[in-house]
Amino acid sequence: MKLKIIVGSIRPGRAADPVVAWVRAVAEQHPGFSDVEVLDLRDWRLPLFQENLETIGDLNDPTYSEPIVKRWNQTIASGDAFLFVTPEYNHSIPGVLKNAIDTVWLSGAFRNKPAGFVSYSYGLAAGTRAIEHLALIAIETEMVPLRNTVLLPRVPGSFGEDGKPVDTMAHVALDILLEDLDWWTRLLAQARSSAPAPGNSRIMDAMAKG
Repeated sequence: MKLKIIVGSIRPGRAADPVVAWVRAVAEQHPGFSDVEVLDLRDWRLPLFQENLETIGDLNDPTYSEPIVKRWNQTIASGDAFLFVTPEYNHSIPGVLKNAIDTVWLSGAFRNKPAGFVSYSYGLAAGTRAIEHLALIAIETEMVPLRNTVLLPRVPGSFGEDGKPVDTMAHVALDILLEDLDWWTRLLAQARSSAPAPGNSRIMDAMAKG
């Protein structure tokens, strides 16, 4: 199964780097995920969301308004599961992450796929409120958000010289999250292959056909 780790911060000097390196290393050792790819939004200079049904084109093979958006959609569509690594900005997620989700949600690239969350902060809140908001966004874009999360306070100070969190509970939390993600990934992949997606996807198809 293909796991896409989406990095939600692009700030210079961001604290995300040790978190992403640790999460990726652990995920790559998990037998349920044969292909683990980090999608760093620093490398995806997506335009601000401006798509509509006309610019998207055929929902089964979207064209989009710009080539980079089409590539982003293809990359997201190729994933079987998503793991978001995000800080908390003013009780929410970074705008660049929200934009990356909004830009391709109409095509259904995220639809009926599980989403796990890892959040971090310089302080004690550990990005909790960012995950609460991101879970709501995931529901609206037809992802399946998981309950179990990884919350990392005081980053990067809470990481040791070995590049791993010093708190053993962080390791337990990531193991549990990956187990959940693996289970839901296999279950939803089977469901997607056995029957067409219900609900909002039919409405979008009807709108596209006029």
